Amino acid sequence: MERTTHLSPYTSHHQATTKHHPYSDSGGTETCPDDDKWAAKLLRECAQAISDKDSGKINHLLWMLNELSSPYGDCDQKLAYYFLQALFCKATESGQRCYKTLVSVADKSHCFDSARKLILKFQEVSPWTTFGHVASNGAILEAFDGETKLHIIDISNTLCTQWPTLLEALATRTDETPSLKLTVVVTAAMVRSVMKEITQRMEKFARLMGVPFAFNVINGSNKPLGKFTKEELGVQDDEAIAVNCIGALRRVEVEERGDVIRLFRSLNPRVVTIVEEEADFTSSRSDFVKCFDECLRYYTLYFEMLDESFTPTSNERLMLERECSRSIVRVLSCDDKHNIGLGDCERREKGNQWCERLNELFSHVGFSDDVVDDVKALLKRYRTGWSLAIDQTDPNSNSNSGSGILLAWKDEPVVWASAWKP
Repeated sequence: MERTTHLSPYTSHHQATTKHHPYSDSGGTETCPDDDKWAAKLLRECAQAISDKDSGKINHLLWMLNELSSPYGDCDQKLAYYFLQALFCKATESGQRCYKTLVSVADKSHCFDSARKLILKFQEVSPWTTFGHVASNGAILEAFDGETKLHIIDISNTLCTQWPTLLEALATRTDETPSLKLTVVVTAAMVRSVMKEITQRMEKFARLMGVPFAFNVINGSNKPLGKFTKEELGVQDDEAIAVNCIGALRRVEVEERGDVIRLFRSLNPRVVTIVEEEADFTSSRSDFVKCFDECLRYYTLYFEMLDESFTPTSNERLMLERECSRSIVRVLSCDDKHNIGLGDCERREKGNQWCERLNELFSHVGFSDDVVDDVKALLKRYRTGWSLAIDQTDPNSNSNSGSGILLAWKDEPVVWASAWKP
């Protein structure tokens, strides 16, 4: 394995130091595991040892991973570094405390400018979030065709970067320009801290586009999302309603997801758009090793995507990886029975699992050819490796377009987008 040099604060910038690890021989020459995916092998062994409560093996593997890992190394070293933290927390039953510390540190350094720069840079180099934006906007615009009083309930985590293109589309409609009310339900503490700046920018942009616009922000952290009412969300009888959820439903506690879907149905929306990452951290939550394997599979794809999308020294890349570290600790080291805070669940589910939940009260709406063409055009703006697939996993779907569309990275599905109607 190719080794990376590490500079320490105590080392001259003209002098590189070598990090020794348990594979060093007596002469100091480093030899690494033959397997290219050494991190996955050692991490899995450690997860199994924790499951088996083999303290001797746990200590040995944690020490070995600590020697090999680095947040500034190659993809394997980074995976080892961030998963090591979660495994250590699991082994020492300190996940709750560690997670709260990680969130607190992130909160203190969070500001509008850095958050905006991070998400815009990510959207520039990767379609991970813009894929869902384009698909959802297309479905919402088609559902709102001919309506004049629009209301979007937005439960997302992308700082309203989805909405400027939708406002532009409304401003250029051939018929009368409709009014738009956007109600943003904020479930993440870090997003709440920047909503004042976002509100000002959204209102200014709407004025520029000439779209009658109202912007409301609702604190969604005071109670479970499924307990909100139409009145609290400001829904009026004469409005055409759309509900937009991008990366938000995974933050709802698993047992409360049915309540949220029932809330959506009570609003009688024209359309509900759902975008979630294609991973299952829910069905295996009682089986640590199985859940660990799925978590490692998913984040290996994500880290490899970041590795090919950003330069090695990118600050934005490092910030995205640190966000992953919090999620990994939350999934693998924290007991779901101890509620850390509303909106902090990270139990992702795959498209077919969301379909099972949604099919009880909604029917799937296939994305039109125009929307699919828009998504394909979007993917052409990015480096090779991205592709679009139709999700055919839902047996109840009557649509030719399946139960949604999938963004794939090197033929591996990573993000699922779908649209639904009552």
